[in-house]
Amino acid sequence: MRRICVDMDEVMADTLAEHLRRYNQEFDEDVTVDDLVGKGLWEITPVDRQQQLRAFLDAEDFFEVLEVIPGSQEVLKDLSSRFEIFVATQAMAVPNSLGPKYRWLQRHFPFIPPTHYVFCGNKSILRADYLIDDQPRNLQRFEGQGLLYTAPHNLTAAGFVRVDNWQQVSEYFARIPAEGPEDA
Repeated sequence: MRRICVDMDEVMADTLAEHLRRYNQEFDEDVTVDDLVGKGLWEITPVDRQQQLRAFLDAEDFFEVLEVIPGSQEVLKDLSSRFEIFVATQAMAVPNSLGPKYRWLQRHFPFIPPTHYVFCGNKSILRADYLIDDQPRNLQRFEGQGLLYTAPHNLTAAGFVRVDNWQQVSEYFARIPAEGPEDA
């Protein structure tokens, strides 16, 4: 059975929306997704606010309250009947996110077993056929086929197979057999 690794933040979970919500509330701003085309929130945040931007991520409840990216549950459930699905998230970038991310996955994706959660720091260690991720750097180091999941910060990235939403993910995998010669 072929294996698909899926990033959590900005692919399954809407991390950016929560980060923007907290930032705008704290600093009485109105930063929108449109303000982030080709860049991350860190790049447009003044230096004197960077520490607070990080504190939002470190908050105990941050990763617990994230909204699910529309379509991800249905498509991943469907794909899990044909492919081995792993969630690969760079949780080590925010170490206290391990518990909240685990609980979030249990609540929203109960069909993916905890044995298929990969909490890592560097995704180059992943051995899979496919990786769906919003960070171009993770796809560059990946040895299988990468799919760049569209997010504001990667809109200017080129040279990747791009999927804009979960419907496109479903369509991409609909034409791929779950097993191939290497699986025999």
